[in-house]
Amino acid sequence: MFGYSMVQTIRANADKMDKELRSKVLNLYKPFKWMPCFMHNMMEGSLKRFRKLSLIIEFENDYYDSGCSEVRQVTDGRFRHKFRHDFKRISCCSVDVTPKGLEELLSSSRSIRRIYLNREVHALLDAATDAINARDVVYGETELSGEGVSIAIIDTGIHPHQDLSGRIRTFADLVNDRNDPYDDNGHGTHCAGDVAGDGTASSSKYRGPAPQAELIGVKVLNRMGSGSLETVMQGVEWCIQYNEDNPDSPIDIISMSLGSEAGSYNNEDDDPMVKVVEKAWDEGIVMCVAAGNSGPDPQTIASPGVSDQVITVGALDDKNTADTRSDDTVAEFSGRGPTVYGEIKPDILAPGVNIVSLRAPNSYLDKLQKSSRVGNDYFMLSGTSMATPICAGAVALMKQAFPDASPDELKTLLKNSADLWTERDPNVYGAGYLNTENTING
Repeated sequence: MFGYSMVQTIRANADKMDKELRSKVLNLYKPFKWMPCFMHNMMEGSLKRFRKLSLIIEFENDYYDSGCSEVRQVTDGRFRHKFRHDFKRISCCSVDVTPKGLEELLSSSRSIRRIYLNREVHALLDAATDAINARDVVYGETELSGEGVSIAIIDTGIHPHQDLSGRIRTFADLVNDRNDPYDDNGHGTHCAGDVAGDGTASSSKYRGPAPQAELIGVKVLNRMGSGSLETVMQGVEWCIQYNEDNPDSPIDIISMSLGSEAGSYNNEDDDPMVKVVEKAWDEGIVMCVAAGNSGPDPQTIASPGVSDQVITVGALDDKNTADTRSDDTVAEFSGRGPTVYGEIKPDILAPGVNIVSLRAPNSYLDKLQKSSRVGNDYFMLSGTSMATPICAGAVALMKQAFPDASPDELKTLLKNSADLWTERDPNVYGAGYLNTENTING
């Protein structure tokens, strides 16, 4: 096996290829074990010319322009090669190339720092507003509702539910390029209601923490709730660009209830997904991201929740008893720290079990889980996916009360004001259980 040119290329450039990409390429050679030896050269030639790899390429500092030029020399006008998207803010681009094209890039480009497999990303699935003390919160003489705060839901889309009427300000579809808000999966609509549903269809029973906040829907996941590293990066970059184009009405908060298994890089800052969410954070956008649903084992925090900057949200089971903490437990599925890089996570816990929120009629989840329907307008789901927008809604109230606070200041305030357990492991409980009233008036 070591005689194959692609295998030799991987061995010579192991430091420039992430583990997933190396494994992907090596797995292409597994069928060779069952082929006669005289066919190997012919089959390798065919594999190198016709198989396609979807990649994210990161360039060395200050070499973005020259790096893109070198990559385009390999991709432009060639069969099964395509330059897909540039991410100038984090010095990356995405491409489709054959193994032969990858070989050429590694041998000819001096600008490439690292190449990543464009891995799959998924929506994280497995009487919350009262439980986090987010109803009827008053600061000064103002009852907080998220008014004047904008929250982007990067997910499967948003169905124009009556509980969101008039508050979906903008919709960007990076999957099917449609103009009007929709959600063919249902996950994003549930998350939108978790953060900002006003309870119109339920006499305010199923109301999110920020019922007057404005929403921006950014669809990056398809009907099945799946996407790629590239589309998620595009979604975050779209939000950053939106703020540059709309400085008087920017996105204040991004809620991301999606992720993938954390890669085994040298540190979290080598993960392209972490790079882009931290860029948004540095640009003043508060990032609330899900811890993931792979618990209860340690080191199960998903990417980009492994970032040491963003607010990583775990799920708590409040047993549907908003008025008492004595029976609260951490949800079995909620991702635990430390991260694969040794950092303490999650940052905070919010309700994530049996959360009733908005239904997207005829969506994939709506058809798949008919038993989860609650009346005609609502739907019940569990997961850190639900805890994350609930936390984002609490942050919206904080942003309304403290409009000039930075993301770092809001995160510190959120963690310092959490309800604590007598005995707790910060890699299970984070700073504690989100308490919105305490955060704003404590």
